[in-house]
Amino acid sequence: MALQIGSKAPDFTLFNSELKEVSLSDYIGKKVIIHFFPMAFTGVCTTQLCTLRDNFGLYENLNAVVLGISVDSPFTLAKFKAENNYQFPLLSDFNKTVSQAYGAFYNEFVFNLKGVAKRAAFVLDAQQHIIYSEVLDSAGDLPNFLAIDALIK
Repeated sequence: MALQIGSKAPDFTLFNSELKEVSLSDYIGKKVIIHFFPMAFTGVCTTQLCTLRDNFGLYENLNAVVLGISVDSPFTLAKFKAENNYQFPLLSDFNKTVSQAYGAFYNEFVFNLKGVAKRAAFVLDAQQHIIYSEVLDSAGDLPNFLAIDALIK
């Protein structure tokens, strides 16, 4: 079920690539941009996160936090983050609970892989209500960065 604009975002606590717990509630008072991505080290996922990396100054100047979430392990995410110089946290939804809560979940993905995050983007206001929601059925598509950036401004 898709999350509705105006609804409270589901809270979560996940391990980041530095093996520290990160909760959504840690960011109350800031806008939060959440990007789900299927798998580290794949072409479109790298493009998605590198776009965030390259626009990071905009988000930082507007008091917005960027979080990347996939079902990859924290160890895989650490390597992915280091190789691409991402300045924002990558969070491991290895148990797949957050991807499912946000409606960003493939039961079956390519190569018969089960339980992979869909590519998706959410923007939350400072009280953690959803002000933008985009869940993509095709893993080959990218989120609408222009729409996201317009909401953050």
